[in-house]
Amino acid sequence: MAELEGLEFGKSDFVLLDEVNMEQFMENLKLRFEKARIYTFIGEVVVSVNPYKQMDIYGKEAIDAYRGRELYENPPHLYAVADAAYKAMKRRAKDTCIVISGESGAGKTEASKYIMQYIAAITNPSQRAEVESVKNVLLKSNCVLEAFGNAKTNRNDNSSRFGKYMDINFNFNGDPTGGHINNYLLEKVRLLRGGSEEMLGSLHLQNDPVNYVYTREGAASTTSNNDRSNHRAVLSALQVIGFSEEEIDSIYRILGTILILGNLQFETDSESVQVVGLEAVSHIAGLTTTKPDNVTKSLLFRTVATGGGEVIEKGHTEKEACFGRDAFAKALYERLFCWIVARINAVIEVKDYNPVLHGKNTVIGVLDIYGFEIFENNSFEQFCINYCNEKLQQLFIELILRQEQDEYQREGITWQHIDYFNNQIIVDLVEQPHKGIISVLDEACLTVGKVTDTICLESMDAKLGQHPHYTSRKLTPSDKTMEFHRDFRIRHYAGDVTYSVEGFLDKNKDPLFQDFKRLMYNSSNPVLKEMWPDGQLSITEVTKRPLTAATLFKNSIVALVDKLGCKEPYYVRCIKPNEMKSPVLFDDARCQHQVAYLGLLENVRVRRAGFAYRQPYARFLQRYKMTCEYTWPNHLMETDREAVEAIVTQHGFQDDVAYGHTKLFVRTPRSLFTLEQERAALIPILVLFLQKVWRGALARMRCQRMRAIYAIMGCYKRYKVKAHFWEVERRFTNVRNMADYGKSVEWPTPPAALAQFDSITQQLHRRWRARQIVKNIPPSDMGEVRAKVAALGALSGERKDWGCGRPWERDYLSNVRDCPQTSSNFIRISKELRNKDQYNQVLFSGFCRKVNRFNKSTDRALFITEKHIYKLDPKKQFKVLKRLPLESVSTGLSITAGVDQMVALHTSSQDDVLLYIQRGELCPNQDRIGELLGTLIDHFTRSVATVRGCWVETGIGFRLQRGAELKQAKPNFTELAWLSINCSQ
Repeated sequence: MAELEGLEFGKSDFVLLDEVNMEQFMENLKLRFEKARIYTFIGEVVVSVNPYKQMDIYGKEAIDAYRGRELYENPPHLYAVADAAYKAMKRRAKDTCIVISGESGAGKTEASKYIMQYIAAITNPSQRAEVESVKNVLLKSNCVLEAFGNAKTNRNDNSSRFGKYMDINFNFNGDPTGGHINNYLLEKVRLLRGGSEEMLGSLHLQNDPVNYVYTREGAASTTSNNDRSNHRAVLSALQVIGFSEEEIDSIYRILGTILILGNLQFETDSESVQVVGLEAVSHIAGLTTTKPDNVTKSLLFRTVATGGGEVIEKGHTEKEACFGRDAFAKALYERLFCWIVARINAVIEVKDYNPVLHGKNTVIGVLDIYGFEIFENNSFEQFCINYCNEKLQQLFIELILRQEQDEYQREGITWQHIDYFNNQIIVDLVEQPHKGIISVLDEACLTVGKVTDTICLESMDAKLGQHPHYTSRKLTPSDKTMEFHRDFRIRHYAGDVTYSVEGFLDKNKDPLFQDFKRLMYNSSNPVLKEMWPDGQLSITEVTKRPLTAATLFKNSIVALVDKLGCKEPYYVRCIKPNEMKSPVLFDDARCQHQVAYLGLLENVRVRRAGFAYRQPYARFLQRYKMTCEYTWPNHLMETDREAVEAIVTQHGFQDDVAYGHTKLFVRTPRSLFTLEQERAALIPILVLFLQKVWRGALARMRCQRMRAIYAIMGCYKRYKVKAHFWEVERRFTNVRNMADYGKSVEWPTPPAALAQFDSITQQLHRRWRARQIVKNIPPSDMGEVRAKVAALGALSGERKDWGCGRPWERDYLSNVRDCPQTSSNFIRISKELRNKDQYNQVLFSGFCRKVNRFNKSTDRALFITEKHIYKLDPKKQFKVLKRLPLESVSTGLSITAGVDQMVALHTSSQDDVLLYIQRGELCPNQDRIGELLGTLIDHFTRSVATVRGCWVETGIGFRLQRGAELKQAKPNFTELAWLSINCSQ
């Protein structure tokens, strides 16, 4: 069953109505139209109501929703029936057809286009170029056929004036490989519009339809941009299909010829008839590439062959000339349309098909044909159209009954006879040989002599007067709705239709003088010549009378019905809701009339005569298993049928169902709706349950994913750590044997987790490297190294050059190279002081200049031991001028950040000494401030555990905080290594 859309939208399948009557049918149809639900099922038949507005139900999302789904799985739609026909064709290799019917303006043409678009959209998923080409031509053919076969009428802006049946051929993959188009009963009137001024000028036309007799009735509607865009679309479609520029030009020439023909006038001059204005004749001759004299002759004369073989020319009367002109114009248009159809068929026909190589070729047929027509004045065209609908209705009932009977037989269900109206009696009234109306018309047309429409009507009254479905005013004189000698009435299955017999014979003969055929065949235009092959016969060779229009139409309809009869049919019944083309107006009387003549109520009764609803056990179980405790969520029975029986038994429907081999049959819709109501009540509960289960499943999946993520992250992190260790090991495995102990080796970038560890590791490596370097330093040099390290730590980069890169001599006054003239005297004095003060080590000695508080300076010598600081006078044999205990200067010393050699010694007695260290001859540019500073700091660091109040200050504010503890610190091996290298240099 079609997916229910809620009770507010009515029943989505008319089979499910509580009672089958016109009132309930119309009520449901109107409700769905008002709720914008334009499609409704009758079983597998789609009833379509023209919405007269654009609806957003045909896009790609809708196509995807219906692709491959069953009819009842989605709301009613054209796509549903198109997909059902396609699936039946593809799955069972069965030819199918879709029959679209309804009156003018009901939406048949649009329905056929949507069906074609759907089939094109779901085929050729591999995008093969040759298949895409066939699809494009099939789609573009609609545009061309509409342009030449449709017309704007009072009832419809785009009314199809012909019936169209298109076969689409498919290969074993279900892809379209070609097709064929048949057209039926073209009404030969069409308006040319949208051409450019240049093109119209070349055709001798004006851009105003009022100027032409054949288009004057449609001139009230103005040309719009939409008309012009449609004209461009037709040109594009012709080119895509494969029409050459010459062929397109010939088409427009023929259309121009038809319009000019309509304006031709005749006048009687004494005894002969003449054409009024020969300019039009020359235009026609130019457009058809014939001679003007031959055109004039064909319009004014008729060539006749006598019994003795003599050929004579018979002049027309003015009435006959007008009649011949109109017949010629209609024939031109009909031949043009048929040639276009044949040309399209030549392009889309299946070529080089071999069943052995290509597999079975299956077909989907699409029939877009006029529906039943009842006008105020019904003529020959309405007679043919209504006869066609009688034949299709007969086929429809037969096929529906056959399908029902076949299904009951397959499922083992007892068949019950269904009473229905068999319209074979009406079909016989029209087509029966020797007795039917068509036979009477043909007989009248073949009769020699003057036979009028009135005489033909009298003949029908005589032969058909006893027929229950035929009457006329003569047979029922009291019926004043018909006129004497003009009207007859047929009681069709869709209702009574009164026909006017006027023009029946002329339209049935469809007479076209042979002169026009020869004129066109002798044209220099190859397209025209191809359209008129019968013009090659001379007048004496034309002996056989052509078949009449009614007989030709009957033969084509019989062939069509035979073709449809061997296919599995699907139906679209189109309904026109109002005459105002309004999207909101629903004309009950008009719609009820269409429902009646389309036989929709009868269709519902046929579907419900046996069982209103049938469904495979598995699908029935899938839909309703939640309504039974024994089947939810899954049954434990042997078969689905037993599970379905449990559902039916629990709800007490045993007497309203029948069990087939594979399907359950439900007799009345009431039982089905009881199940639907219970299902609808349970659905929210089940939805909540499923949501709970699904949310739990999602949470568990998220948890599992997070655990997996963390596990992967942990493994990856461990891998990165190990990989880092491996890489460090690889790079530093041989550093012990390197000259620089790995200083030049680049450390790999560590993962974030090892950033701190990497920093510590590098620090350890630097210390190890320093230790390796220090081990190679002689013990005699360790004092100098310690002093330099102490200076480096104190200065911290504040002084650019502080003597790090040179050997520190310390006792410069004793150095012969630095003080060659005074060193001997100083050595003597230092020995005396050693003996006197008992010092063991000279920390520093050198020349300097002392600056007093009055800014006066004098040359002095500075001599520092581990016990005292001596100020000596170098000019007086290094006389001791002042002796200070070394501990007295533990307060601190100050130096500048520049290159000068100024130093201030701060004493505890606040008797500070300001000195300027002088460079000796050993190196004029030596910086000895760093040496003095480092030596003192190293001495105090090693000899004093805690020195209270020791601080060092530079000129730019560098200091050690007062009260800091100077402990016996471990050497900085990195700095030691650096110092040792520089010392070695």
